[in-house]
Amino acid sequence: MAVIATPASAQATRTWVSGVGDDANPCSRTAPCKTFAGAISKTAVSGEINCLDPGGFGVVTITKSITIDCVYTEGGVLSAGTNGVVVNAPAGSVVHLRGLDIDGVGTGVNGVRFLGQGQLHIEDSIIQRVTGQGVEVAPNGPTEVYISNTRISEAATNGILIKTTGAVGINAAFTRTEVTNNGTGITVDGTGNTLAINMALTASLVSGNGGNGVTVKTVAAASPVRATVTNTTVSSNAGVGVNANGAAASGAGSSIVTLGGSTVFANLTGVGASGSGVVQSFKNNMISGNVSDGTPLTAFPGPGGAPLQ
Repeated sequence: MAVIATPASAQATRTWVSGVGDDANPCSRTAPCKTFAGAISKTAVSGEINCLDPGGFGVVTITKSITIDCVYTEGGVLSAGTNGVVVNAPAGSVVHLRGLDIDGVGTGVNGVRFLGQGQLHIEDSIIQRVTGQGVEVAPNGPTEVYISNTRISEAATNGILIKTTGAVGINAAFTRTEVTNNGTGITVDGTGNTLAINMALTASLVSGNGGNGVTVKTVAAASPVRATVTNTTVSSNAGVGVNANGAAASGAGSSIVTLGGSTVFANLTGVGASGSGVVQSFKNNMISGNVSDGTPLTAFPGPGGAPLQ
């Protein structure tokens, strides 16, 4: 008697979700799934989930390279009482999140929480109304984070928080990103880490936050934090617009923010530094109209040590 084994269903490179789909479906174009969680198990590593039509597709945990792209329609994620998207992928992974509307409706924990390593790209998205962080970057290995064309608002703690422990190198770049009306705007914290964290913020808006606008800090020379803020408006924050905080024992310049072509306006304090922190300037910023401007700034040293004005 012949015995014929039935192979397990193969995962598809591209899958689809629909507001009227069903997770019992194969997630094909003609038989889409209902949720991201239902589709991700049927999507191959480095595959892509697309939104066929507007819908609310639920929270999801990502453990592999994948793209979720809903840029041409409504890719809703309501995350009341929980995290919206958790990324916990292994080394070498690349995750793209595009066109998502992540809404914690006032009780969600974090909008996007990154715990693994590799690359995370967030593009053309809205993240709002959570009790923790809009975007939390807490990786366990070398990481790159890119955010563009995205608004992060009404996060009770931080709009964006970068903080981890151990020996973890992190590079982050944020472009055309609005970080508004959060507890604090952007915090890059090297405390507890033993490798460098670098952050670049350009062509963005950090405004209306209840604490500082942009903060970089560390407590040890072995874990320096460097940030550049260029062509960005930092305004109407209830704390320091741009702040560098380094413990006195951590060595000169362990926390450095370099400002260029930016507007710092209507904050409680425009720019500030404490301990070994340094805020330095390309000398082409507009820092005015704060309760205290906190200027002048150290000129950025150019070639041969000559300051660039």
